[in-house]
Amino acid sequence: MNGLSTFLGKEVAEFLRTWRVWVLVGIIVVMAVSSPVMARLTPLLLSSLETSGITITVPDPTWRDSYLQWAGNLGELVLFALIVMLGGVVAGELKSGTALLVLTKPLTRPAFLLAKFLANAGFVIAATVIGAVVTWVGTLWLFGEAPVRPLVTSTAAWLVWAVCFIAVMVLVSSLVAQPLAGAGLGFGVYVLVSLVGVWGPARRWSPLGLLNGPTSLATGEPVALTWPIVTTVLLTAALLATAVVTFRRREL
Repeated sequence: MNGLSTFLGKEVAEFLRTWRVWVLVGIIVVMAVSSPVMARLTPLLLSSLETSGITITVPDPTWRDSYLQWAGNLGELVLFALIVMLGGVVAGELKSGTALLVLTKPLTRPAFLLAKFLANAGFVIAATVIGAVVTWVGTLWLFGEAPVRPLVTSTAAWLVWAVCFIAVMVLVSSLVAQPLAGAGLGFGVYVLVSLVGVWGPARRWSPLGLLNGPTSLATGEPVALTWPIVTTVLLTAALLATAVVTFRRREL
């Protein structure tokens, strides 16, 4: 693909200079710091309700509660942030005219889209790894125990899903004219898959198994995710291929 490496370098440099990298890293690090803290404080907060005549019995918090908070935050708050940030990943370039400018050079449309995908996926992976390390340190500090395997497997499973959703956003953003419309479509896709994800067979055999799989892995519970991961990788490739086909036909 002509111009892929050059444009990918441009995307990385641009990402580092914009607000997106600080927002992404900031959100993930805040979630990583707050996960073990909230796991430790939640029983204390609930016990304070007893002064109102309500008796609540809560088991002592463990590292599982911290990891569960982390996985839950990734699946909701961080994914929502990604949808907002990536609504204009292609549409924004088209609206500003940047896409027209760079595509008149030796840069193919497939390379343009793939560079967008790879740059954003790389930063999401890097920021999430940093967040996972912070979560592990905070959990070990507050609970005195922090097994590595549950944290690694749950985080890795979520990353497979997140990278697939980046491909979703590349596709929807290449179809619309406004970044806000791209974000709206992204939220629509998220709501749709969340509704379908309540169906058992869909969770076992499709990418929808990665909706709740990471939270189960975070607590050390064994979960069969082989097929969800395989189908998610295949879906990611299919989404990117579809984005390339549709973007080739689009007028700039």
